[in-house]
Amino acid sequence: MRKILSLLAIVFMSFSAIAEHHGDENADLHAAIKAFDHAYANNDVEKYFSFYADDATAYFGDGRVDIAAYHEMWIGLMAAGGGVELNEMSDLQVQVLPGGDVAVATSLIDNRTRSPDGTTSTSRAFETDVWQKIDGKWKIISLHYSGISAEE
Repeated sequence: MRKILSLLAIVFMSFSAIAEHHGDENADLHAAIKAFDHAYANNDVEKYFSFYADDATAYFGDGRVDIAAYHEMWIGLMAAGGGVELNEMSDLQVQVLPGGDVAVATSLIDNRTRSPDGTTSTSRAFETDVWQKIDGKWKIISLHYSGISAEE
């Protein structure tokens, strides 16, 4: 019986070591996801846009948005006094594809933004970000943000 318990302990310790290694392996990805969300929530425009690949695609409600134009829009919004007041991510799920250089992150987003005239709008959305490790850094190559209606 002692041999069986010892064998089970070794097997469970091995699984634990594998699980810990797997978590460490993706620590830089999770840090990038957190930093991206934090930069957006804190109106750090340049930091936020540093996470996008130069040729990234983004979809917001009405369709595809050019990243350079989206960046200019955010600079203008900040200059005029608008910005993000709240951006809370929940239900984050991250799937790393075989090879470890591409990942898909999905989450729910609760958001409140302030327009330059001071009015605020709130929304809830599903967000999907496709991340790719480019030159050793995780970058968003595609983002899709879909608002959730009040009925959902």
